[in-house]
Formats: sequence, structure tokens, C-alpha cells
Amino acid sequence: MSKKGPLAAVAAVLLAALFAVALLVPLPYSVMVPGDASDALGTAKGKPVITITGHPVRQTSGELRTTTIGATLPDARITLVDAVRAWFATDQAVVPRDAIYPSGKSVAQLNKLSAQEMQQSQQAAVSAALSYLKLDPDTVKVTLDLPDVGGPSAGLLFSLGIVDKIQGDGHGGDLTGGKDIAGTGTITAKGAVGPVGGATLKTQAAKAAGATVFLVPKGECSSAKANLPSGLRLVPVVSLQDAIGSLRALHTGGSVPSC
Repeated sequence: MSKKGPLAAVAAVLLAALFAVALLVPLPYSVMVPGDASDALGTAKGKPVITITGHPVRQTSGELRTTTIGATLPDARITLVDAVRAWFATDQAVVPRDAIYPSGKSVAQLNKLSAQEMQQSQQAAVSAALSYLKLDPDTVKVTLDLPDVGGPSAGLLFSLGIVDKIQGDGHGGDLTGGKDIAGTGTITAKGAVGPVGGATLKTQAAKAAGATVFLVPKGECSSAKANLPSGLRLVPVVSLQDAIGSLRALHTGGSVPSC
């Protein structure tokens, strides 16, 4: 009597068991998803995101939305099934856990670092906007308040919000042209715009919030175009002045750069 049949059956059972275990074993990965898209021209938790004193402030229409991404916590159980599902989803991304949560740093430490980056970004955004407007920072005071958001990625939209509240498009209209504009990008005190990552998911957040235009650092055009939601126009920018020029052109019929 041949033992090949029973042995093959046992091997198949063991292989199936190993495969089942592999599907359920936690992996050292995190899943990232689109986050919030807060309006820099509006309010957050009942308070204005941008408060300006020492200079007249204009009423604005339209929106300037900062975009964020969220991620599973470091102790979240991510299995092979979760990773494969996220890999094929257009509104999720799988990344090594250490890319978000460097080993040796607690969540509290990372949150503190993120808050510090946000504060530095806000200071740079105010400096860039007031410099563009040729206003004295000792006379005009700007306070930025966007709770529960960290990191430097809102810098560009903060600067644009300040400019819109003080000057608009410079011709009596809104910088937004009354549209729902979203975007991302760091900014320096001199107005240079830099990349921050996560553009693919941030465009998803922008579309979900109703935006029709997305301002993206020029160096992130390629990633922003991946899985770009229909009806969302990408506009590459390299500086605050560049972004303001593009927004003006959008509602005056001028030439607007494209990714």
C-alpha cells in the first residue's frame, strides 16, 4: 500500500495551516489613509484659524484647505490580509512602521516633535506672508490656531490664507476666486515652498472635502498624479508668489502651470 497519498494530504494540511498563520501574523507595517482638510480661512473648534490684529481684515469667500494624512497607531495589528487590501486600495498606503514611528521614540515624543514642527511652520508662514505684503511684523500680528494637526505641511496654505484675508487677489477680489482650493507644502520665511510627502493620499482628502484645485510642491507632481481623483486640478508651485500668481490666473483666465 502506497503511503504517498496520506503523506501528500498531511503536507497539504500543514501548508494550508502555515498559510493561514502567515495571513494572521502581525507585520511591521502601518497603513496610511487620507486625513482632514481644514479651511485656513474658516474656524476650527469654534475659533478662527487665522486671527489678524493691527490691520484691516477683509471678508473672504471660497476656501483654502490644508490637507493631512492619518496612520494606524504603532501597536495596531496589521496582517498580510490588511496589507494586501491596503496595497490595492486607492485611498490607503502601506509603509514600514519605522518610517512613521522611528524605533526608540514614543508616540508622545513624536507628537511633541510634530507640534514643534507645526509651530515653526506657522512662524515661517506668517513671516513669508507679511514679507510678501510688505507689512511690519511689529505692527501687524497674526495668530494661527489649527488644533489636532501637526507637522510643517500646512505652511503654504497658512500664508495664502493671511494674504487673502489682508489683500485678496490684489484687485478687489478673493485670492480663491470663490473656489474650494486645497493643497500642501512647507514654506520658508522667504516664501520658498517645499515637499512634505503623502501627496497621493492628500489629493483624496481634498476631493472628499469638495476641492476642485490642489496646490502641490512642484517636486511632488509625480506622486500627486498617482490615483488623482477625477475633477481635481493639480497646480504645481515653487514659492508663495508663484502660488498667488497661479490662483489669480485661475479666476482671471490667465495661464496656469500644470503637472
